Amino acid sequence: MSYGREREPTDDSSAPPSSPSPTSPTIPAVPAPRVAIGPTSDQYAVDAVTSAGGQLVEVGAPADAIVWLSAQDVPGLRATLDATPEVRWVQLPYAGVEVFARTGMLSDGRTWTCAKGSYAEPVAEHALALALAGLRHLPERLAATTWGPPKGTSLYDADVTILGGGGITEMLLTQLAPFRVRATVVSRNPEPVAGAVRTVTTDALHEVLPGALVVFLALALTAETTGIIGAAELDLMDERAWLVNVARGPHIVTPALVEALQRGTIAGAALDVTDPEPLPEGHVLWSLPNAIITPHTADTPEMTAPHLAKRIATNVARFAKGEKLQGLVDPVAGY
Repeated sequence: MSYGREREPTDDSSAPPSSPSPTSPTIPAVPAPRVAIGPTSDQYAVDAVTSAGGQLVEVGAPADAIVWLSAQDVPGLRATLDATPEVRWVQLPYAGVEVFARTGMLSDGRTWTCAKGSYAEPVAEHALALALAGLRHLPERLAATTWGPPKGTSLYDADVTILGGGGITEMLLTQLAPFRVRATVVSRNPEPVAGAVRTVTTDALHEVLPGALVVFLALALTAETTGIIGAAELDLMDERAWLVNVARGPHIVTPALVEALQRGTIAGAALDVTDPEPLPEGHVLWSLPNAIITPHTADTPEMTAPHLAKRIATNVARFAKGEKLQGLVDPVAGY
């Protein structure tokens, strides 16, 4: 089972500021809450619930909360909630929740939480690895059968731009710190982000693309961020720049990216997510020497299960005490 990301991944996005988020429903303390795990139950989730004092119940039985471990079985969750109207809190497994947001169920009056921020370490690590692989021409060298000329670009003391202001960005900035980069964060929230030299809102995106050696995408997918990188944005990037996407494929307009890579408008793109996804066999991106594709593996199940277990245990314990939960989903913002 794969748990995706905030791609979101996140407590923030580069969407324009929206109206103030509605207040999360107040949850009174529920000692030993009844928690159902569905649509199937993994042992790490069972252990997380019980270690935090929750009582396991079958899916469909009266429950106070549901831990849903699938983003594919959205109809199953809808049916379960219809059968258990008393449920007050739902924990989702991904950081990104767009598949649930599209159904409108996030606005049903319940408290919804997701895994945003939980998978920041492995996703940021993968983003950094992709950037270094591109800058150091590793795909070319892996395919080479001759010595070849020396070439490569150092990340040290470079300008980088990161779209998204959530957990992945915060971790990525920590991992980038030894490289002494000058990082600009593009976020819907203009508040400063630790480790960045400045934070700007989306309306300034075109101002912070030129000059960046690497442009990272680590933002939530919303209507406003779909296609946020298109032909105009790619034209603004430097010819030596790499575009790294560890968020969601639809952030990038794929035909525009293909054209930019073929023309050499940018140096390359390293993508852990694509549009369409999975990227079909024979797609032109597979054949481009300046495109690196990894199959949505910035956070594998083995990496994410311990992090999700921690989020579940923390939230069950907080739910039992009536405390604010982690990873709250804003139904207005859609993440």
